[in-house]
Amino acid sequence: MFFLMNILGILIVFGLVFLCSPNKRNIKWRPIISLIVVELLITWFMLGTKIGVWVINQIASFFTFLISSANEGIAFAFPSIMANPTVDFFFSALMPIIFIITFFDILSYFGILTWIIDKVGWVISKVSGLPKLESFFSLQMMFLGNTEALAVIRQQLSVLKENRLLTFGIMSMSSISGSIIGAYLTMVPGEYVFAAIPLNCLNALLLASVLNPIEVTKEEDIVYVPSKEERKDFFSTISNSMLVGMNMIIVILAMVVGYVALTACLNGILGFFVDGLTVQKIFSIIFSPFAFLLGLSGQDALYVAQLMGIKLATNEFVAMMDLKEQIPTLAPHTVAVATTFLTSFANFSTVGMIYGAISSIMGEEKSRIIGKNVWRLLVSGIAVSLLSAMFVGLFIW
Repeated sequence: MFFLMNILGILIVFGLVFLCSPNKRNIKWRPIISLIVVELLITWFMLGTKIGVWVINQIASFFTFLISSANEGIAFAFPSIMANPTVDFFFSALMPIIFIITFFDILSYFGILTWIIDKVGWVISKVSGLPKLESFFSLQMMFLGNTEALAVIRQQLSVLKENRLLTFGIMSMSSISGSIIGAYLTMVPGEYVFAAIPLNCLNALLLASVLNPIEVTKEEDIVYVPSKEERKDFFSTISNSMLVGMNMIIVILAMVVGYVALTACLNGILGFFVDGLTVQKIFSIIFSPFAFLLGLSGQDALYVAQLMGIKLATNEFVAMMDLKEQIPTLAPHTVAVATTFLTSFANFSTVGMIYGAISSIMGEEKSRIIGKNVWRLLVSGIAVSLLSAMFVGLFIW
């Protein structure tokens, strides 16, 4: 019965996203069906085989290495802070951006990254039906996070039309950052975190092709390579990369602080009129039907709906800390779908982070396309998390 509810949930989420699409006639269904089949195979591979777990762990270890390298630089400047058992969000998630951007800009300088984008993007685009750059971006988001991933391909973004830029904004709602995977693993089961990562990326591709279907000519589906005149010398390049990273951190920090503070302010206003009413509780009521569609029963469905509201209004860390305390009392299916749903950055503050990242990279004019389509970003982020949880739920009972 609950398995059938999970299947029904997938169909309903797809249906709702389809209704939100402003350009239904241009949706290509063949690639969407192909992506769904690939997702089912990946979910089985990840959760049903030891090889699948090993592969993802190897990929994750590489990005963990990058983060640990970044932490060496941070520890040199802030030794007392990095020596603490718990490190603030600013130092653990934002400061590594400086090194990560620099590292990938070095790969771009020597043509390595552009080659990877071209080849890997071509393979994924054959399945997804989307252009090479969008396809590669979905792969990047597996461990880099939205702001880092956007910064890494900023040279590519600078030559895109607005309609394609919106696709990257929509997809960015569904990423996580390699810098916080370790924190996730201290709170929730790792197998569901690692299962959610590739599923989120494929679902981001899938929903972007529904919410913002675009036609890209063969001439436009190329990887931008800066000319010799545009390229600076090596040391100027890496110095500029570090400055870009620092500027991005300031913009993102402002957005995060502002959105969290606005949520707290709104909760105070709501509580003045109705005792105990918060934005989180309102969202938990809205998400209750979707929690049942995850294949959950009464109390578990209400609890997971509450976690959904907490995540959307604040962030996944707060929700995971709550889930951590309840895991021993919950059924395996409940733990699986709840963990998978929470493993992404999809919330209101992420919209601000994406807007801030594109604004700092490309200027205010280009970032307006994000501001005009906030609803599409939110629909995508929520739907991706739901679909990933529903796919995982099909295999864990």
